[in-house]
Amino acid sequence: MQARDLMSKTLVVVTPETPVTAVAELLAARGISAVPVADAAGTAQGIVTEGDLIRRLADRPPGPLDWFLRLFRSAKPQIAQYSKAHGLTARDVMSTKLVSVGGEASAEDIARLMEQHGIRRVLVLEEGKLLGIVSRADLLRAILRGPAPSDAATDPAGIQRALLAAMREQAWVDNSWVFPDVVGSVVTLYGYARSDEMRQGLVLLAKRVPGVTAVEDRMEPMPLLLRATL
Repeated sequence: MQARDLMSKTLVVVTPETPVTAVAELLAARGISAVPVADAAGTAQGIVTEGDLIRRLADRPPGPLDWFLRLFRSAKPQIAQYSKAHGLTARDVMSTKLVSVGGEASAEDIARLMEQHGIRRVLVLEEGKLLGIVSRADLLRAILRGPAPSDAATDPAGIQRALLAAMREQAWVDNSWVFPDVVGSVVTLYGYARSDEMRQGLVLLAKRVPGVTAVEDRMEPMPLLLRATL
């Protein structure tokens, strides 16, 4: 599935000039954890999260030692921290380093971005304009729905091609010794399985192919003579 299929399109958006107090009230009233910031043209400027607002509560006046140590630190991050803690508008507190994707990005690409950046949501942009937002909840719903069967995968020949392609993608599959057969939407696995783990993995792999409704395992344990050739 692509980002345009996953994203929430009915968005709550604020302008850069929205007061921080109004942003906080909006998050609490809607039960959401973040809100995008966009200008009048719809161009994304940033995002305000619960974490950005919580920093205001965590900020404290520096003690004598903190004040002395700050004399030797770069001023730029200190200014940014001050703005986050004491800013009056969304522009002051928003995160401007946006992690975004286009509408064609796959669910897998979005999941990798979330994992890489340690974030809970990704903006969907087109030429800088905000189209929607994909959250972890949206990805979970996609997993529960599962992949939609394509036209090519509704006939046995299409299922066979998709299954063989999926097997070739996995280095742990002994493609030379496993022979799937498809009748209707049922897959039967023949050949030799090197281990119980491989047997279970192949059954799971076959079940995940779009169009497959059942999998029968008729594989035999791999003979020692063949095992020695691997």
